[in-house]
Amino acid sequence: MKTIAAFYDIDGTLYREALSVELFKKLSRNGIVSDYKWYNEVKPLYDKWVTREANYDDYIDKLSKVYHECIVGVDEGVIKFLANQVIEEKGEKLFRHTKNRLQWHKDQGHKVIIISGSSYDLASGLAKRLGADDVAGTVFITDPETREYTGKVIPMWDRESKIKALNNFVEKYDIDLDQSYAYGDTNGDFTMLNAVKYPTMINPTKELIQHVKETPELAARIETIVERKDVIYKLNINDVDFYEY
Repeated sequence: MKTIAAFYDIDGTLYREALSVELFKKLSRNGIVSDYKWYNEVKPLYDKWVTREANYDDYIDKLSKVYHECIVGVDEGVIKFLANQVIEEKGEKLFRHTKNRLQWHKDQGHKVIIISGSSYDLASGLAKRLGADDVAGTVFITDPETREYTGKVIPMWDRESKIKALNNFVEKYDIDLDQSYAYGDTNGDFTMLNAVKYPTMINPTKELIQHVKETPELAARIETIVERKDVIYKLNINDVDFYEY
């Protein structure tokens, strides 16, 4: 008998914000990210996002770029220590709907698998906390001798990387995608959502909604959930409208 699985993104899907942002703040407070980098490269986009003058992806892309630059030469033990602190302090900041669904999948005996653009240290830490069965995350390469970060990255935030990881798990656990589930919020999750019979968008971005609408077969079976404050909304994707910045 084949395995049924539930594939989860983390940032914006399970976790209410972005674990990478929380780690970035830790790095800044510990002097690994300079004040200059924050105030001159990241904060301007953050301020524009807060006032809805720019989109969230632009802010996160810039933060990720600065993060990659700043950890070059840093010992991996330092990053792992700070990543563990983030999980300990912020690990309960989850959307109620996806957290409840994750528990439901566990109760059904489904494999719970996390595929996240967050660093592997963050993703694996949250996966362990939630009792997930397996995890894939972005890998930051270290020098085998010094154990310092080199600046090279094996990404897990784009569509190609996520579907490759999903297919690896399908082979590893003999997963039946025609009976499986996936949860995501951005265009990077599109291939993961499209691969399963029961996909769910959680607080989806405009770009993801547009791509789903352009894929009628996926649009016909996808569920759209928006969670705000203490209310969970289930939407018809055809009724979702946008405004322009």
